[in-house]
Amino acid sequence: MLKNAKITGNFWQNFMELIRTQVVPYQWEALNDRVENAEPSYCMHNFHVAGGKKQGKHGGLVFQDSDLAKWLEAVAYVLEWHHDPLLEQIADTAIDDIVAAQQPDGYLNTYYILNGLEKRFTNLKDNHELYCLGHFLEAAVAYYRTTGKDKLLKALVKYVDLVDSLIGAEDGKIHGYPGHQELELALIKLYEITKDKKHLNLAKYFVDERGKTPLFFAEESEKNGNHNHWQHSVFQYGYYQANQPVREQQTAVGHSVRALYMYSGMADVAQQTADKSLMQACLRLWKDVTTRQMYITGGVGSSEYGESFTFGYDLPNDTVYAETCASIALAFFARRMFEYDGYKSEYTDVLEQTLYNGIISGMATDGKSFFYVNPLEVVPKASEKNQLKHHVKSRRQKWFGCACCPPNLARIVSSLANYAYTQNGDTLYINLFAESEVKTQLNSGNLAFNITTDYPWDGTISIEILESTPQAVLAVRKPGWCDKFSVIVNEKTCENPMQNGYLLFENLEKGDKIVITLQMSVLLIEANANVRENIGKVAVMRGPIVYCLEETDNGADLHQIFLEKNADFSLFSLNHDKNFFGGATLLESPAKKLENDNSKLYQKAQSYKFSDINTKWIPYYLWANREEGEMLCWVHSL
Repeated sequence: MLKNAKITGNFWQNFMELIRTQVVPYQWEALNDRVENAEPSYCMHNFHVAGGKKQGKHGGLVFQDSDLAKWLEAVAYVLEWHHDPLLEQIADTAIDDIVAAQQPDGYLNTYYILNGLEKRFTNLKDNHELYCLGHFLEAAVAYYRTTGKDKLLKALVKYVDLVDSLIGAEDGKIHGYPGHQELELALIKLYEITKDKKHLNLAKYFVDERGKTPLFFAEESEKNGNHNHWQHSVFQYGYYQANQPVREQQTAVGHSVRALYMYSGMADVAQQTADKSLMQACLRLWKDVTTRQMYITGGVGSSEYGESFTFGYDLPNDTVYAETCASIALAFFARRMFEYDGYKSEYTDVLEQTLYNGIISGMATDGKSFFYVNPLEVVPKASEKNQLKHHVKSRRQKWFGCACCPPNLARIVSSLANYAYTQNGDTLYINLFAESEVKTQLNSGNLAFNITTDYPWDGTISIEILESTPQAVLAVRKPGWCDKFSVIVNEKTCENPMQNGYLLFENLEKGDKIVITLQMSVLLIEANANVRENIGKVAVMRGPIVYCLEETDNGADLHQIFLEKNADFSLFSLNHDKNFFGGATLLESPAKKLENDNSKLYQKAQSYKFSDINTKWIPYYLWANREEGEMLCWVHSL
């Protein structure tokens, strides 16, 4: 994790500034229930009541505390690259309110503090105590690393100590684990600071214990009279990924966010303990997710029922769930697999794919409304009148009663530099392309450079070396979507060695200038033939960006549009359209639209008749920022 990598311009700086100036302030208002006509959060209300600031009852869901935790983590990342005393003061006040609610033994969860402490730790399966602890622990670690302030960290360490004293393998302890995974990976972050083996061992215990026979969740439910919500479901305890021990799991099952948080925690534990069998499970599950159960946008979790994975190649476009949090969790998993499995571009290719498409699509361009579900095909009337598609929205929402996605999105975008760059010894990996200023300490000394680029709209990446050592190696990812590229070093064409999908630059000296040009052709993408919904269809990509059609530009009945495989595409930009993050490249292409005889529901088969039309394509992440209407990613192909 680099402390001195600053995103300075264009695409990602625009997003990060949006998070800083709009999203973080807006979400603070939402957490305090001050957004008009939005669902109430109750977050700060609950902490104020639990801490004795005011009278009242617990409001919202059992995991409501976690929204505040993720917001605090996002604030910590913002403060890392933008000094803001007022924002820090607000965060400090929020931390005071959190700590004021903590119980003498360290317990800190407003749902049970306000509804009866005697019931705590009696429903680990469903009531999210350990999940909320995990998010607060991540926030505490991030805030400590950025500001040096440890008030929240100390409070959370005390809570972890309580959990460790009550839950574990020893006789007399609860032999349980989190119903919603998150604490596993948070404990590893804590361990990296404390070096206390207790924290590592607790994370390892949660991973090792999950799914063992006798099954803890079944025993817990019987003992405490807890309802089994998924007793008659197709996945039952697979919803929690507790259907079998993690090392035996072959495919991704159940709730997609839980699964991917668990895989991230598994990867962390495997790396820290050199556990080869656990890493093999991670590799197996990674392959299943990314080659059989992932949308072209990097969305995962195809079913609304249980927000879950289903089976390989079951990727419907119009009933899809693809929760924003699930794409974010996939990015977490991708970064860990990259770092722990040989620094291979297959992982950072997926990281890029989901960041540019499935993640940032979850937020409007003004930062004040959000998608929970990220579909690839939308007909507003179907969302309104078909109950099976009611979860698919054609408009982003101001807030949610279950508001896990907005602050989750804020924390990953505000920490983008941690995904763009990875350091290993004397090698620095450039995973994502953003205008940046980077200075870091390698094993052999300082490495500093600037990157200039207009990526993802342009494929030219210019790197100027400001400081280096003879041993330093700069590894630059060659994206999987790119077939042709060129490299010029100090105005001379070069053929650099490549390792695991990364171009290697060695013997760097101050003043060296590297120019990499990635050819950004428009690509028509076909899905695997086992994806039934996409047979005979194509999707459009340019660089890492997936494109879509909107009714605003192309009229209604988008499903009647057919695209020829040799269609010519032209580019244009809406530089002056405030709704489109100035400079976004849009595409135009000729196409054909079916001439439909509306007088008959059925008729004898005959050759389709088409009209010639011109289509306009916008980046998928920008859809639903103008008039409400249809949207379509996968288009019929001629």
